[in-house]
Amino acid sequence: MTKDIKESSNYLSASLLTLLVAFGGFIFGWDTGTISGFVNDQDFIRRFGKINSSTNAYELSDLRTGLIVSIFNIGCAFGGLFLSKTGDYWGRKKGLFITMIVYIVGIVIQIFSAWSWIQYFVGRIVAGLAVGSISVLCPMFISETAPKAIRGALVSSYQLMVTAGIFIGYCVDYGVYHNFTDSRQWRIPLGLGFLWALLMITGMAFMPESPRYLVSIGYPEHAKVSISKINGTSTRSDFTIRECRAIENSVQMEKEIGSASWKEMITGKPKIFYRLWIGIILQSLQQLTGCNYFFYYGTTIFKSVGLDDSFATSIILGAINFASSFIALYTIDKMGRRKVLIIGAAGMAICEVVYAAIGSQLLYPKEFGVNPNQQVGNTMIVFACLFIFFFAVTWGPGVFVVVSETYPLRIKSKGMGLAQSANWLWNFFIAFFTPRITNSIHFSYGYVFFGCNVFALFFVLFFVPETKDFSLEMVDSLYESYQPGPMYLKKNRFARKELLEHTPEPEILNTDFSKLDISLSNISA
Repeated sequence: MTKDIKESSNYLSASLLTLLVAFGGFIFGWDTGTISGFVNDQDFIRRFGKINSSTNAYELSDLRTGLIVSIFNIGCAFGGLFLSKTGDYWGRKKGLFITMIVYIVGIVIQIFSAWSWIQYFVGRIVAGLAVGSISVLCPMFISETAPKAIRGALVSSYQLMVTAGIFIGYCVDYGVYHNFTDSRQWRIPLGLGFLWALLMITGMAFMPESPRYLVSIGYPEHAKVSISKINGTSTRSDFTIRECRAIENSVQMEKEIGSASWKEMITGKPKIFYRLWIGIILQSLQQLTGCNYFFYYGTTIFKSVGLDDSFATSIILGAINFASSFIALYTIDKMGRRKVLIIGAAGMAICEVVYAAIGSQLLYPKEFGVNPNQQVGNTMIVFACLFIFFFAVTWGPGVFVVVSETYPLRIKSKGMGLAQSANWLWNFFIAFFTPRITNSIHFSYGYVFFGCNVFALFFVLFFVPETKDFSLEMVDSLYESYQPGPMYLKKNRFARKELLEHTPEPEILNTDFSKLDISLSNISA
């Protein structure tokens, strides 16, 4: 009983501290939630759109709308690859500090844009650099510090913060849209970005540096302090010593192998190239589920189904997204990564095919855009809400968890950066092309995402190993024995079971380390 109480206390301490890092996800979600409202704000359209000579009204063309929304993701892709390297050079904490400074610069450029959409465009690129770096550093930071028993839940908290940012962004958009008619419609949400950046910087002041990073640069004693602070233990406790020793062994082995080059991303063992593509494909498929079809253009979509106040409907979507993410904190560690992703892909596929079918066949009985069937429109909203539920509980957090657990420390920054960049590139393509595609094929666009979700289901089933209950130091051993393909499902389950059963798991508390050998060679054996 005493042991359980102590462990629960340790988990609480770790959870509170890692939430400070996870707040970085809020900043990403904030942009996603607010930009869908911006492109429908009349003042924003008047300033950055152009006048239509036939209607004598200002409008944003599909091209300009797509560029304004999507260019952010190009910045994110480069930020994930290059700006995130600050975390390797100066540490995860300092890397996030630098990232927040870049984000503030991006906000300043945007908020002082008066009539030039190009200036606003540049500001979104700069802010995107920062958010791309956040998307790599935050899950990496959390995965390197969280206890393995709750690592999935804590990495998932990053996605929880993303959903919180989207939801609150929708709410603020609703408030400013209904209370202001001038530039405050979009400048107030942008200005609040300063507050989120300051909160992130303040939170980082209380968060200790990643113990894995500290060990990698030769400061094991500092790593012990970090472990003890995160877990609420003493620097001399058995738990702290065990964790630090395991990290030291892992880092030492990696140093003996040598620093990771880009060549090693192809030739490295065990199965580094395969693991790289697992991350890239999963991150790509997260976007190809169709999530940002609703998040970026939710307000526009709901206008098309005849809803009087599409901003209010977006809030409903955001609320479902946020609330559902709490369920993910439980399911990701309880059910396992694979099962969660498979169930999610199946659920999203069903929602997408129903949404596309009734939207393309039944919404407009006579002519597209004229007299929509309100009951059909309401049904589409229901399935959109169900889709968001499945995404938020499964693929939203699940992909970040799997990718954060996939790579060894020596290549983690490169691997996660490449994987996350793939996510941002697909995010860009979807955001850029969606206005044109929807104007051409309308709700039949949903069939594309249906096909992607079906592919995602079988990809996870046959090619992605289960990393639940594995320490980051054990994942290499898992991939050594893993064989992809439908014919090896049973063999992989057996190998995983054997690895878990024969891996030493010393007592966290009250352990005599003089009688214990936890070298990685023994663990791998």
